[in-house]
Amino acid sequence: MKLMQIYASLKSDLQAIEDALEQSVSSDLPLLNESALHLLKAGGKRLRPVFVLLSGKFGEYSLEQLKRVAVPLELIHMASLVHDDVIDDADTRRGQPTVKAKWDNRIAMFTGDYLHGKSLVVASELAHPRIHQILSGSIVQMCIGEMEQIRDFFNTEQSVRNYLLRIRRKTALLIAVSCQLGAMAAGASKRHSDILYRYGYNVGMLFQITDDLLDLCGTEKAIGKPPGSDLRQGNITLPVLYALQEPGLRERLLAEIGRIQQAGGDADSSAAVRLVRGSAGIGQAEALADRYKVKALKLLEELPAIPARKNLAEIARFVAKRSY
Repeated sequence: MKLMQIYASLKSDLQAIEDALEQSVSSDLPLLNESALHLLKAGGKRLRPVFVLLSGKFGEYSLEQLKRVAVPLELIHMASLVHDDVIDDADTRRGQPTVKAKWDNRIAMFTGDYLHGKSLVVASELAHPRIHQILSGSIVQMCIGEMEQIRDFFNTEQSVRNYLLRIRRKTALLIAVSCQLGAMAAGASKRHSDILYRYGYNVGMLFQITDDLLDLCGTEKAIGKPPGSDLRQGNITLPVLYALQEPGLRERLLAEIGRIQQAGGDADSSAAVRLVRGSAGIGQAEALADRYKVKALKLLEELPAIPARKNLAEIARFVAKRSY
């Protein structure tokens, strides 16, 4: 079953989650209502709700229960995007103006905070303290990941290990938790929810490394932003770290990164992008991403052979080869 077929099979339940998302962010304050709905209306893959629903198939599937997990997780993700756009000074996302571009940084920051708050309000409808603890803990860890990224802007001396720890907090954790909490909310066994957490972690690492590769190797039309955006913002990603390990390339790449840092927001990163594209760093990052994919698929073999297991495997394969 291909990805679009998976979405089609969950269409009615995903629509119920979409309706619940819209209802959960509505506010009596017109400005807050408009800003909170802005990103929601721009759409998105809704991968985290999909992971929740599919993981719920390993227990006693209840849409009403799963909604109370899927909606908070997507709200946390949306909040992180609104905050990211302020940090990155991004003007567009998903082909639409960002909240910070349409209004300003102050409105964007409070909109993100509002979405975080709403996520916990929805989750509180679920009488499961452990789920509440995991959700709130995820917000804390994501904030730490974001702070680590800011700390390491233009830090060309950071290690690959530091990068991996950062993306674990910033990206992989929420995907892992989506799988874990979907199973927990459906009353699946602890063994199955733990396996799903580990599967989600590996898919999340794969997702972020693939995202970093797309930023360097994708086209502006495909990824919705000019290639090299991460470098312009000072975000030193995995392919760049690997490229910096090449003795014959390191000094030239360091010089380009230094020039980008000096130029600020108006910098042209195309020369640095060409250097990384021509390095072994791309292949090394692809190889590590593939290892995460293999681990994710291997973990699924420990789960019951139900259709949801095949669907989760197909999603891991899609994430590995996606072009947007």
